[in-house]
Amino acid sequence: MNISEHGRKHRNRHVLHLLAGRRISLQNLDGHLEVMMPHDLAAECSVIGAVLVDSEVYEQAESLTSQAFYNDENRIIFERIVELADEGEPIDLVTLTSRLQDWGELEKIGGVSYLSKLAHAVPKTENIESYVSAVQNKFLLREIIQSAQSQIAAAASGGNIQALLTDMQTSAAKLTDKAAPPQDFKRIDNVLMEVIEATETKSEVFKTGEVTGLQTGYKDLDAITAGLQRSDLIIVAARPSVGKTAFALNVAQNVAARSSEPVAIFSLEMSAAQLVTRMVSAEGNIDASKLRMGDMGADDWTKMADAAGVLGRANIRIDDSAVITVHDIRAKCRRLKKQEGLGMIVIDYLQLISGPSKGRGAENRQQEVSEISRTLKQIARELEVPVIALSQLSRGVEQRQDKRPMMSDLRESGSIEQDADIVAFLYRDDYYNQDAEKKNIIEIIIAKQRNGPVGTVELVFLKQFNKFANYDRIHTDPGPQPPPQKKVTDINKRRWA
Repeated sequence: MNISEHGRKHRNRHVLHLLAGRRISLQNLDGHLEVMMPHDLAAECSVIGAVLVDSEVYEQAESLTSQAFYNDENRIIFERIVELADEGEPIDLVTLTSRLQDWGELEKIGGVSYLSKLAHAVPKTENIESYVSAVQNKFLLREIIQSAQSQIAAAASGGNIQALLTDMQTSAAKLTDKAAPPQDFKRIDNVLMEVIEATETKSEVFKTGEVTGLQTGYKDLDAITAGLQRSDLIIVAARPSVGKTAFALNVAQNVAARSSEPVAIFSLEMSAAQLVTRMVSAEGNIDASKLRMGDMGADDWTKMADAAGVLGRANIRIDDSAVITVHDIRAKCRRLKKQEGLGMIVIDYLQLISGPSKGRGAENRQQEVSEISRTLKQIARELEVPVIALSQLSRGVEQRQDKRPMMSDLRESGSIEQDADIVAFLYRDDYYNQDAEKKNIIEIIIAKQRNGPVGTVELVFLKQFNKFANYDRIHTDPGPQPPPQKKVTDINKRRWA
């Protein structure tokens, strides 16, 4: 065989096909070689045998599912063991034999002799944790291989590359979750120490006049929320063009200015350049229309240079992928946190995130959005950062006389209300009523706060600058009257102390 032929055969033997059953087939030009899928029959038998010898050790095997067993007979037997345990029945050779007979499966698994063999073959029941771990590890290896099988088959058929990569990331995220060790109970005395230490830290912060969370830059908002708390999912919802993107960007800029850790922004609706243009407008107090048309005077260029200097030092990262899944977001944020740290996540907006479900229709989409919101909450907890997710509102709000949003207006709401720690609605009276008394005043309605009061905070919205400001610092009435006193009121117009 010459060298070129050897090289060609060496390359071709890496055409990998994973059979839908239990073997891996490595095909090459000369034929194929079948390799058994990963499994540990001895460990499987030892798990079942240990439970038959001492049913009390079953609680250490409860983390296993019957699908984790490679051997068909063992899988059937363990499934019946789980049934007995769930029903509170004793687990022994007699009860298990009877249950298998009821299902017509006793002969299929090898009869009483096989069960007896399992019970007498177990080395030591006290080693069941090791046996369980071995079974679970082999199961996960098979799951990884089967996932790869699906990806290879899809790639071989010439599917869409972006869709293939998304499916790969989704599968990898699910396998990572499966591989995570189960969490044990926490002792209350240990948790109490954590609470006391955290409260001491918050007390020291309170004495300085600061808030315990990340400062939004809006003191009335920070007063009612104590800042943006780590591990919180914060939903900010409004009708289109009310100002939710501008609000989120303002908060991101303010947080980034005070934080040494990056703020990650995922923009599914606008490009990174469009977002940064808005930030320049807000930071430099430059009319957004001038930036859009290029109608810039000398003073505007000076403002832009100053704004660019400030923003250039801000620790902000922007991902403007138009198509992205919640698992993509988690993977990218995990990587950013590992490499540089992570202070906060902003997502614009939730309903544009692609869901993993393949079905169509409103019901399936609601299920997708529910899964997305749950995963965003998991991301907030796992990475210990606040996650701000913008959300659209349904058109139902337009049909009411009082157009202030309510929880029922959350579009494709699913479990958004349940998963969120804070739900904030933005409302502008002058958006609906040109004769409104309060021009450029926006209400931040805290409709839900898991660990604090609900209420409404009023801010000034300078739309031409894409900028929000504290109500008491900027007043838009050009007359001689004093600035309107800032208000913090609850949903029913009660004043907060």
